[in-house]
Amino acid sequence: MLPFFAMTQRYRWSLSCHLLHRLTPLAISAAVVFVSQVFLAQISNADQARPNVVLIMADDMGWGDVSFNGNSNLSTPSIDSLARVGARFDRFYVCPVCAPTRAEFLTGRYHPRGGVSGVTEGKERLNLGERTIGEVFKAAGYATAAFGKWHNGTQFPYHPNARGFQEFYGYCSGHWGDYFSPQLERNGELVRGNGYLVDDFTDHALRFIEKNAKQSFFCYLPMPTPHAPMQVPDQYWDRMKDKQLAMHANDGDQEDEDFTRAALAMVECIDFNVGRILRKLDELKLANDTIVVFMTDNGPNSFRWNGGMKGKKGSVDEGGVRSPLFISWPGKIQSGKLILQISGVIDLLPTLAELADVPILGGKTLDGVSLAPLLSGQAGAIPDRMIFSHWNNRVSVRTQQFRLDDKGRLFDMVQDPGQTTDVADRQPAVAAELRSFVNRWKAEMLPKLVASRPFTVGYPEFPTTYLPARDGEPHGAVERSAKAPNCSYFTNWKEPNDHVTWPIEVLEGGNFEVEVHYACPESAVNTVLELSAGDAKTSQAISEAHNPPAIGAEHDRVPRHTESLVKEFKPLKLGRMHLPTGQAELMLSTPLVTGDDGVEVRMVVLRRVR
Repeated sequence: MLPFFAMTQRYRWSLSCHLLHRLTPLAISAAVVFVSQVFLAQISNADQARPNVVLIMADDMGWGDVSFNGNSNLSTPSIDSLARVGARFDRFYVCPVCAPTRAEFLTGRYHPRGGVSGVTEGKERLNLGERTIGEVFKAAGYATAAFGKWHNGTQFPYHPNARGFQEFYGYCSGHWGDYFSPQLERNGELVRGNGYLVDDFTDHALRFIEKNAKQSFFCYLPMPTPHAPMQVPDQYWDRMKDKQLAMHANDGDQEDEDFTRAALAMVECIDFNVGRILRKLDELKLANDTIVVFMTDNGPNSFRWNGGMKGKKGSVDEGGVRSPLFISWPGKIQSGKLILQISGVIDLLPTLAELADVPILGGKTLDGVSLAPLLSGQAGAIPDRMIFSHWNNRVSVRTQQFRLDDKGRLFDMVQDPGQTTDVADRQPAVAAELRSFVNRWKAEMLPKLVASRPFTVGYPEFPTTYLPARDGEPHGAVERSAKAPNCSYFTNWKEPNDHVTWPIEVLEGGNFEVEVHYACPESAVNTVLELSAGDAKTSQAISEAHNPPAIGAEHDRVPRHTESLVKEFKPLKLGRMHLPTGQAELMLSTPLVTGDDGVEVRMVVLRRVR
């Protein structure tokens, strides 16, 4: 068995950490440039361009939400085609929830190493010392882009444009409150979406592919669905809403069939858009030059048919962490190839880098291994290994045959894929060994999780910083518009002593123009909004009522439970304030409140003034 979780790594940085610590930043930059040039010269081949990469990741879609895997409740012909013309991985593992999976995909390392400890309020941010797959491919000369849900940091330099993706269109939050033409972001600027998000993100991906058809490109398409709210265009819902489901969750009494129908309709919409990508590659004659990857970010977001596995999203059992993985590269990867060895999202960076002949420079030791030898059919190319799953201090571990769950129970996944019978008493040596590995993994990894840190402001290369309600902490009677902080706004703001705070770190001091996105009825006009940090402050009275309705529910196919509705908030300029370099507490307060209805706030915006 592979000795512990991080021992195999094909790509090494040629300078030791000890030496790097002794170099000045200028010397490090020179060393990086020099080594990059050497590596790129070694792998350069004028007669053969590097392949393009398109990676599509669905959100909250389970292993069983694909007709190729045996689900007769829906039809996913385009996704299925990737498995038929390429390779499918029988046991591929992601994390139980969104942000950790994305961090592991980006870095090839277990998410605690990158500090990712949650899915909102800043806990989803990926440490700045991590090297991402976007940076790896960008450094090799690829055009890089991400279209969809990022979920690993909002403020620069956590933003995708600062993590190797030259183009970004989508949202950085963990989920969005409305999927039809909502407010989004393009390369750091707020914009209006165009239609249903899955279609909209695919439209941008298609334009990116066309634009870069004559050079190598890396296109990351993290779809926002079937994450709730359960919204989908009529043509998909109409053919699913009255459908008699033939296949159900293990515990049928826990299944909400309308939720299942909505989720499956959303998956069929994803499938249609996967087909659009594949047709565009054919049209541009790029299909044979493009690696296409399809996967999901965690288990299904409800109890529905999932191959008889135990657990769903949030669980470290098999059903919470097993994802489909289909990789297609016509002419290079054998059609219909089945790979039985266990693998994980941590393997995608080294795998895609090796397939594309791209060096991984300047990064840290990876936990993942390259699966390229398996794709080429090399027998015994990957040694026995373990893959660890973690969420909320619960850890399980998977070997080729066994899973040790978070309670220390052992299951033979070959004989008992539903995890019904604890075999620890029959296999005491295996159970003891795996418990030991889990304890070692916890001891090394869990202290690396980052519970809190300030939000970065004033990144020199990007003048605008958004501080959404999701990242703020309400005080007094102020509350969020919904239980889940993502996409929420602050409401019930009626008292002068009520306020909201954001811990910030100003990366480069300077003068900033302050803007607050607000809503209020006529009775709250003349309420004063004040933003302060230390001795710096600026304020402005609201002079215009802006009281739009909360929207989004009209698009829901089933009632939402935790996701906030959304509003069209109005920007109000508060003036300018000087923020020195360093950490501070940013406070938005209402020193004067008029009326009894209060104000609502979506975000604070800080724009550097040169």
